[in-house]
Amino acid sequence: MSTVTEHSTYNYKVVRQFAIMTVIWGIVGMTIGVFIASQLVWPQLNFDIPWLTFGRLRPLHTNAVIFAFGGCALFATSYYVVQRTCQVRLVSDALAAFTFWGWQAVIVATVITLPLGLTSTKEYAEVEWPIDIMITIVWVCYAIVFLGTVKHRKTPHIYVGNWFYMAFIITIAVLHIVNSAALPVSAFKSYSIYAGTVDAMVQWWYGHNAVGFFLTAGFLGMMYYFVPKQAQRPIYSYRLSIVHFWALIATYMWAGGHHLHYTALPDWAQSVAMVMSLILLAPSWGGMINGMMTLSGAWHKLRTDPILRFLVVSLSFYGMSTFEGPMMAIKTVNALSHYTDWTIGHVHAGALGWVAMISIGATYHMIPRLWGKASMASVALINTHFWLATIGTVLYICAMWVNGILQGLMWRAVNEDGTLTYSFVEALEASHMGYFVRALGGVFWVTGMLLMAYNVWQTVRRNSSVSVVDAAAQAT
Repeated sequence: MSTVTEHSTYNYKVVRQFAIMTVIWGIVGMTIGVFIASQLVWPQLNFDIPWLTFGRLRPLHTNAVIFAFGGCALFATSYYVVQRTCQVRLVSDALAAFTFWGWQAVIVATVITLPLGLTSTKEYAEVEWPIDIMITIVWVCYAIVFLGTVKHRKTPHIYVGNWFYMAFIITIAVLHIVNSAALPVSAFKSYSIYAGTVDAMVQWWYGHNAVGFFLTAGFLGMMYYFVPKQAQRPIYSYRLSIVHFWALIATYMWAGGHHLHYTALPDWAQSVAMVMSLILLAPSWGGMINGMMTLSGAWHKLRTDPILRFLVVSLSFYGMSTFEGPMMAIKTVNALSHYTDWTIGHVHAGALGWVAMISIGATYHMIPRLWGKASMASVALINTHFWLATIGTVLYICAMWVNGILQGLMWRAVNEDGTLTYSFVEALEASHMGYFVRALGGVFWVTGMLLMAYNVWQTVRRNSSVSVVDAAAQAT
């Protein structure tokens, strides 16, 4: 390996691998998303092929963007951040390499099995039991590498970003193992050990906390490192970051029941979930404000730094989606929003606006430093990508908000004699334009990701580079 890109202290090889796969899986996952969004506009796009139907590709899309794209971003940034903030190499290069190849194997197995209809049917946990075991093994190795590196740190304290990464790693392990407990009946079929309402409660305890820890805590760890680094400002309040951490950890676990309002779940459990969801607003906004206020005295950098723009706008979407979530957990609001496209809009306000944008900003920050380059090949392309992502996100969530409220109002409308005013098909017809705008927003996103891939390729392959000493200075 070139001495220009290798670092004498840190293991950047595995970070580079995960960073590149973040871009690749982002393109794959979002392209599948655009395809199935287009199927809701033009249903004939399934071509009467079972493995191209919406029902089979939709879980593939969610797994690809969450666990392939988002997962690789978390692996890459956590390995990068823990080495930089602990000032020590990853505790095991071999185990780190295993987590990369093992995670890619999990993703490929998911890409093969879900279109074939091999599914546990659990939201965000659709893969069958052999793949669940693979995930567990890789995740345990990930925990060993990350926690072992923190243990051998040369710094006196543990940086707050690492607290969030550790919480994400440990909690996801518990969630995955408990929710995936199943009785296998064949090589690729199993049944949950839980039944009925208990199964639903365990599923949404897992499902909402997958959002809370995989898609929130892990990416907050990312935020607490990359926003100050890119802004070249210290975090606004280290004390607030610690309060933010413990408040978030204590609150998030209790909120999953709000997915089961007006179901067989006991009413008291629904009410507890609603109250805890409302309380969750405080730590969520505390973290968002802490990130935003870090730019005090550095707001002018947003004019010329599109990477910082990605990071800061992601915080705006984080604040918006963490206000919207508690609001939608209120039972009377949920009575209108549940089962509608409003929920889809909310999810993507967080997934595209928060998770994807901060992942992209962090990746743009890392790429030149990982390959010993002075900067990304084209700042103009990053700027174009930023606007494509921002416009695409706004188109997507606005279309789904309009569709969702429209659907909710049409479904609950009744005539004087108590019969429904509108049929389901009429509500579907009214949603058609919203589905078209949603697909258009997705096209904006995929276009931006393709520009990113080109920019990364040009950055990696170009000759201009900085010395090992300069690269180390950039990364500290």
